[in-house]
Amino acid sequence: MIGQTRVLVDGLGSPECPRWHNGKLWFSDMHTGLVMTVDLDGHTEVIVEVPGKPAGLGWLPDGRLLVVSMQDRRLLRLDAIGLVDVADLHELASFHCNDMVVDPQGRAYIGNFGSDFTIPPYIPKLAEVILVRPDGQAGVVADGLAFPNGSVITPDGNTLIVAETFAARLAAFTIKMDGTLSHHIKWAQFDNLGLGSAFGRIAPDGICLDAENAIWLASPIGAQVLRVLKGGTITHRVETAYPPYACMLGGPDRRTLFILTGPVIEVGKPSTKSIGRIETIQVDIPGTGYP
Repeated sequence: MIGQTRVLVDGLGSPECPRWHNGKLWFSDMHTGLVMTVDLDGHTEVIVEVPGKPAGLGWLPDGRLLVVSMQDRRLLRLDAIGLVDVADLHELASFHCNDMVVDPQGRAYIGNFGSDFTIPPYIPKLAEVILVRPDGQAGVVADGLAFPNGSVITPDGNTLIVAETFAARLAAFTIKMDGTLSHHIKWAQFDNLGLGSAFGRIAPDGICLDAENAIWLASPIGAQVLRVLKGGTITHRVETAYPPYACMLGGPDRRTLFILTGPVIEVGKPSTKSIGRIETIQVDIPGTGYP
């Protein structure tokens, strides 16, 4: 444990996919369909509404926002005229798209659910990571993943680390010059149960990277945020009152750990409660890499 969190903002739906950008925390509220920002004083601003429910966020080199539209499996771009299509991923994604990381060249790596976890009985299915280039060309660059979720890219741009929520592990890939992936390894494995339910185990959802190459991961199961070294050693633990679904290192020195919490997700029972909030706690090692 490293102390108690402080609530920065509450009354949200299901905040997810946080990014520190231009002095504010950007995030998607999946329940309300809004992409929003919040500053360090707790002041929020709505950036855009995404009818298909927003998920992963990122930016092109020219500063334009990219946002995953979860339910209709599209990557969108926010232009001066509003949201426009970058790529339709229906033919590539097994089910709804979720989190995303964008590299400095504007290449977007997007995960998906694999199958519908809102209808019981839930049977997990393996899924893909899709690469979308700035011109909209898209293709599968990794498959056989158990709910590929939060992702980070190391500062050198050479490694992609992906949270596999329904296999209790983090996977890593080498990013080749053309953006495709190779050398799939287990970066950290938390149990030996394989593909299956997330309940009763560490379930990595959103993740971020620090300057000592450790991963902070939000695990809604157990209501905990963990700092993990390669291989799986846990060095720090933060407990939260509600399940945490994502985390991000930000602030002026990137030593503020933002933790996004929300309602318990029950299979077959979508929540309508507005108890989502963003909490913060200070850490010693600053964030790095992308996002």
